[in-house]
Amino acid sequence: MAEEQYAHPGVCLFTVLFKFSALGFYIMCSIFIESFVIQFVVTVFLIALDFWTVKNVSGRILVGLRWWNEVDEQGQSVWHFESLDQQTLETLNKKDAWLFWWTLYLTPVAWVALGIVALIKFNFDYLLVVGVAIILNAANIVGFTKCRKGTFPEQMRKNRSSSLLRQL
Repeated sequence: MAEEQYAHPGVCLFTVLFKFSALGFYIMCSIFIESFVIQFVVTVFLIALDFWTVKNVSGRILVGLRWWNEVDEQGQSVWHFESLDQQTLETLNKKDAWLFWWTLYLTPVAWVALGIVALIKFNFDYLLVVGVAIILNAANIVGFTKCRKGTFPEQMRKNRSSSLLRQL
């Protein structure tokens, strides 16, 4: 029996690459570079690339889910979710989905650990970088977890699944 391969290796690569590059750059700068400004700007840029890639590309292609949040005219936060229909979701590559979910949940754990290290070393300014990372990762976790759990009406799922399927 042949082992299942990644269906979208390029998407998987960039999903992992941006996460590890942000973590790696933060750690390397903490060790070798004393300029907080350089570390802050580049690390936050890499974190933002990771957030955008996971939210807009990886989630849609690897697990068939998409979410976004907007503020309506009354100032209320409105979450929007899109999902492929259940039959199509079941045909998605298991290895791709495994990589997506594990990296989605483990990356904030690494950032929390780095935050604890910054606290122990009394590098409180570095907590700003860690805070940005945790907030953006948490937004993706909340969005994709709500989308995955189907916390939105079935009719909305049916209406949106056809538009998401067309985009794939």
